[in-house]
Amino acid sequence: MIQHRERLIRLVRRRLPDLHDAEDCVQEALLRAAAHRDLDPDRLGAFLTTVAMRLCIDHYRERDRWTRLLQRTAAEQEAEVLEEAVCDREFGRWLLRQAHQLSGRERQVILARADGISVAEFARINQISVKAAEGAFTRGRARLRHMCSKTLG
Repeated sequence: MIQHRERLIRLVRRRLPDLHDAEDCVQEALLRAAAHRDLDPDRLGAFLTTVAMRLCIDHYRERDRWTRLLQRTAAEQEAEVLEEAVCDREFGRWLLRQAHQLSGRERQVILARADGISVAEFARINQISVKAAEGAFTRGRARLRHMCSKTLG
């Protein structure tokens, strides 16, 4: 069997780009031949060639199966991310509508934060202390949290 090894390596190497995969394929073919009890010694070369070629085909089938699996997994993860983004956006819109129901300074500071204005900047624009703005923000956020828990359970 060893005399066929180099020929098989050359044959398989043309079909499998990775040397380690080619060697694994040839070793597997040699093991299968060694385990075959009724193998005719005159047909050993043909048997090894056939087994090695079929192992190359199996290698590509397995690689394609993994590729399809990874693509399907990526598509599922993308769908989950998209679904979460849609849910987050809709929740944000709902929360913004709830913020409009707040009264006075609490509504103003929550909407300012939603527009990206910091509490300190809000205090400066409205000429109030930072503590007063932070207090209104904290109260507004607590009321929104209460509205969420009451509505969403």
